[in-house]
Amino acid sequence: MKYKKLQEEHDDHERMPATGFSLRDRAEICLVLLIVAGGFILTLHFTSPSFFHSHLTNSTWWTNTGFGWTKPHASTFDQFSQDDLDTSFDNVHESEDEGDLLESNPYHVQSLVAKIQNERNILFMEGNNPDFKLTGKDVGVEAENIVADIQENVETILQSNFMKTMEKDASTSTKQCDILPENQRFDCHPEQSASAASCAARGCCWGKADGSHGNSSSSGVTMSVPYCYYPRNYDGYKVIDQNMESPSEMKVTLKRTTPTYYPRNVGELTMEINYETPYRLRIKISDPAEARWEVPMSRPKSVPRENTDNNMYSVQVPGENQPFHLTVTRKSSNTPLINTTGAFIFTDQFLQLSYFLPSTFIYGLGEHRDTLMHSVNWTSFVFWNKDQPPNENTNLYGSHPFYLMMENDTNSHGVLLLNSNAMEAVLQPSPAITWRTIGGVLDFYMFLGPSPADVVSQYTEMIGRSFMPPYWSLGYHQCRWGYTTAQRTLDIANRLTQAGMPQDIQWNDADYMDGLKDFTTSPKFGDQKGLVDTLHSQGKHYMMIVDPGISSTQTPGSYHPYDLGLSMNIFINNTDDKPLVGRVWPGPTVFPDFTNPQAVEYWTTLVKTFQDSVKFDGMWIDMNEISNFVDGSTTGCSSTDRYEHPPYLPGVKGGSLKYTTICASGKQYLSRTYNVHNLYGLGETYATYQALLAARPGKRPFIISRSTFPGQGHYGGHWTGDNDAKYYDMYKSISDILSFNMFGIPMVGSDICGFRHATNEALCQRWYQLGAFYPFSRSHNDQKTPDQDPTAFSESLLNSTRSAYLIRYSLLPYLYTLFFKSHIMGQTVARPVFMEFPDDKFSYSVDKQFMWGPALMISPALEQNVTSVMAYFPRSTWFYFSNGRRMTDTGGTFNLPAPMNFINLNFRGGYIIPMQEPALTTTQSRKNNFWLVVAMPRNQFAKGELYWDDGDSVDAYEKGQYNLIQFFARNNTLKSSIVTAGYTDEPMILGNVTVLGVTSPPKTVIVNGIQTQFTYSSFQEVMYVTEFRAKMLLPFTMTWTF
Repeated sequence: MKYKKLQEEHDDHERMPATGFSLRDRAEICLVLLIVAGGFILTLHFTSPSFFHSHLTNSTWWTNTGFGWTKPHASTFDQFSQDDLDTSFDNVHESEDEGDLLESNPYHVQSLVAKIQNERNILFMEGNNPDFKLTGKDVGVEAENIVADIQENVETILQSNFMKTMEKDASTSTKQCDILPENQRFDCHPEQSASAASCAARGCCWGKADGSHGNSSSSGVTMSVPYCYYPRNYDGYKVIDQNMESPSEMKVTLKRTTPTYYPRNVGELTMEINYETPYRLRIKISDPAEARWEVPMSRPKSVPRENTDNNMYSVQVPGENQPFHLTVTRKSSNTPLINTTGAFIFTDQFLQLSYFLPSTFIYGLGEHRDTLMHSVNWTSFVFWNKDQPPNENTNLYGSHPFYLMMENDTNSHGVLLLNSNAMEAVLQPSPAITWRTIGGVLDFYMFLGPSPADVVSQYTEMIGRSFMPPYWSLGYHQCRWGYTTAQRTLDIANRLTQAGMPQDIQWNDADYMDGLKDFTTSPKFGDQKGLVDTLHSQGKHYMMIVDPGISSTQTPGSYHPYDLGLSMNIFINNTDDKPLVGRVWPGPTVFPDFTNPQAVEYWTTLVKTFQDSVKFDGMWIDMNEISNFVDGSTTGCSSTDRYEHPPYLPGVKGGSLKYTTICASGKQYLSRTYNVHNLYGLGETYATYQALLAARPGKRPFIISRSTFPGQGHYGGHWTGDNDAKYYDMYKSISDILSFNMFGIPMVGSDICGFRHATNEALCQRWYQLGAFYPFSRSHNDQKTPDQDPTAFSESLLNSTRSAYLIRYSLLPYLYTLFFKSHIMGQTVARPVFMEFPDDKFSYSVDKQFMWGPALMISPALEQNVTSVMAYFPRSTWFYFSNGRRMTDTGGTFNLPAPMNFINLNFRGGYIIPMQEPALTTTQSRKNNFWLVVAMPRNQFAKGELYWDDGDSVDAYEKGQYNLIQFFARNNTLKSSIVTAGYTDEPMILGNVTVLGVTSPPKTVIVNGIQTQFTYSSFQEVMYVTEFRAKMLLPFTMTWTF
């Protein structure tokens, strides 16, 4: 019988539910059921068939009751067909003891209720269904049979031990469901269309809430207090055993004897708790009996520690035979950072863990468009990499299940769930978070800070520090889809140079390709090799786009990337073990499997072969979510594979895992696509990094990828995708770049002026001012939109853009030093204001300003037609960048003038900023003299440092081929300290020192023992010293007297 299959897949329902119905609820439900049966009997006895048809078919009272009953729909029982359900109903009646069956498996209660609903709908269908069967002479008999069946099913429910148990435990259940405040309810029915019956079948509480609606979820549905929620005594795992494997390793055995409402329960679990360092804690929950998918990420080796007294955290787990509960507490403040609640569920394709949070100040959980600090008012974030232009309430290009939290006492911690399956994280105002994923294991890492900067450093220590970019990549990048020939591409670069606009990198989109095929040059495009050679002769660099999809329709022997991939068996397969064929730009395509160990060799061969003819300097890898113009494949996906139809689906865009990507059932070397989909962009980035190392020996790879996952920043950068040419998108780009810096990907930026739709001059002028301070600064736009490079508009825009980029180029030594600190120490480059001022809670929500490192505040104009900006400055000394004058010593909110040709920049007191005379390329600017800006606060102390190397060699730091110089200023003396002097191929001459905050006119200035001329502005309180030249690799001293 079909029921046997149903029972095998749902043997996890065999437990007695704790219900949330009050006595009145139960009585009303039963009354409704009886009314349905009795009412139809009375109707049939006292009315004619014509009266029956005309009145009952228009009835709506059933669906309008307050219990949430709805007409049956396809998703009610997920993967089961109506035939499966009908067979299960029949088998309920075949049982010798229906009441016992209902008690042992409450799924049948839900089945019987659904059958009653189905039969009731049959009686109401004539008006809406031309195939209605209750016609003719036997209408009364047929209707009476249906009503009799309804009555029998109602009686079965009422007489079952299930209902008796509900009544017996009514008062107890009411207390277990009396959860106040309502924001501490945890959702027992995250699928849509929950009903009282389906909720009861899960053993959960049902009741409408008074709370207001929250935010829209990633599936676009407004979330709020759940109607169906877990009771306090919801059955779950118990602690069976716990052992300290070493002073820093605990192993806990968990077991549950009552199954859940999802199939293939894992009854016994192992929880491994590793005190990896005093500040890093790992908690991994897995199945000890069967190996499950785990993210194959290289991570620091955990070495058992004999002494854990200096742990910043403590972990509490109940004793044996106690219900599972986990608490992680910060020892210094006794603050619980994780305090589990709700229902912990671990089945084959549904894993869920909820816990209370210590505050509402939460960041991260990317990639999503949202405010920098997320709302905990019922907000959902879905993780399933998707080719989706940036919009709210949907999954986007990357997955970063990591959050950073500011605690109420201004400490900070972070949490990573290292899992690559489709998942969602739900925030609720308790505050609390619920993680739901549909595969793998629960592998949590905690980072205890205690500062937010410490958290990011500790996080990147685990996932991999950011790559060290080549110096030229910090310059301005020009791109668009629509540079259709090599000559047009070169003309744009030359036009920028002639206009005095700094530029280092010229890009090409797919225009260069022959038939949009990777690693080809179209004859129509022209001399791509000559284009690149000319750019190199001008001190510029070149990058081009490459997509992962390999054209699969070429004649054998005519397209090497496809032929080689077939011979190496390198492509992702479908369930029939043949290459999965999708469709992207060149037409039918196949996709390299970057989990295959041979993928690096394959990709390197293609990259090197193309590099032999076109000397490109870096690669732009796009469409690597994977993006697909058909859902799944050109031949569809398996209709029976459980990876295509999981019992629970997070709110992914499109409502299926295959939507505009490849089949989740696809076969890859390490696992099914279901498990590794979110890793594709990272895998391609790694292969591209290795390929560029081989193709350009000794040179640093530079890669910009659209799809990302934790660890991406170790190999490449990211741009935020196909944004719109709108002020709103410009504003939201700030939160994007700040979040990705917290994710360990500091080389990040958004398409300046917007990619989609035609921009306008006013927007573009403001966006170039902001974009000049993106870590990755590129203008890019779509194929059918007008040019938007800085020379495409008026002289006014060109002048203000040139001014902003000359400022950027003058600050590149400082920016390069920030990237060095990110590479070595895990610091952010562009950082939120709160990261520098964690004690200032007002700064926690600032998302219209940001900082470069600790010393430079950027406050752009982000709205149309504004001529001033309201900017917040935490308590410190701040100076205007434009003239060096002190703005404030106490901080506050300031209304700053913002004419169309100006962006507000401010130096922070207490820092020394290394700068350099700018030029139109970094090739030229690196030859110019350096200067130092000393921002002297009231306490008369400032510090800074400069990292310098040749700007392009791999492992310069690791090989000691670099210079590191520290600067200190106290009272009236500035000194340098040479920490390392391992790079001597450039002279490094200091020729300018500007000191801000000099409150009295100096009388003399002495540089390295020699009295030197200077100028002083009493209004600005700034001293300028320019008439000297000093070698920076020798100790430097400058004093001034009053």
